[in-house]
Amino acid sequence: MSPVGAIALWSLSFIGSHLVISSPWVRRRLVARIGELPYRVVYSIVAFATLTALIITFAHHKHSGTLIWYLRDIAPIRWLVWLTMLSALILLVAGLINPSPSTLGASPNAAAAGVLKLTRHPSFVAFIMFGVAHMLMNGWAGDLIFFGTFPVLSIIGGMHQDRRKQDELGDRYRQFVARTSFVPGAALWSGREHWTAADMPWAAIAIGVVATILIVLAHPYLFGGSPIG
Repeated sequence: MSPVGAIALWSLSFIGSHLVISSPWVRRRLVARIGELPYRVVYSIVAFATLTALIITFAHHKHSGTLIWYLRDIAPIRWLVWLTMLSALILLVAGLINPSPSTLGASPNAAAAGVLKLTRHPSFVAFIMFGVAHMLMNGWAGDLIFFGTFPVLSIIGGMHQDRRKQDELGDRYRQFVARTSFVPGAALWSGREHWTAADMPWAAIAIGVVATILIVLAHPYLFGGSPIG
């Protein structure tokens, strides 16, 4: 099998295992047979195994396949990528600080506040931004498949999670979905939500900036290549 084919295989395995195991039909039957906690353990093991295989395969075959685009020398693109990655890290941290009702362990009655007014799925949006940013900088076919895995799974996962949580939590989550948005800023733009000074995620911004600086410094040693150029 070609390197690109191997990356594609594990990408499909990672995405497919998520969608199959978490699908309502499969999930209900597994939970009924083995219980909620064992189900989550099985789900996590499969996800970890397929993701690990995907990462290892990609690590051995970076920049494989046809070069579809090369944007690394375009300064505005590099700045766009950095802005995207900084925003992704801030969103990821903000989502951990202020979890959505769809998140495991979060209160199902949680009102939209802070980053949730911007998007009800900050973690998914963060991984979408991560994937897109790296696709811009890595135009080889194998790289596009690897990094494209994260936006694809995040978009499908967010939509799937909304449907599942509406079934589980009923009107409480339907109301949350009705007044918020998956697409960043859509609820604010439409007037369903209103941003206030209290909603600014200052802690997440500070942590995101520090994390970005650390990633810039560590990137050549951990992943190869300097993000600075």
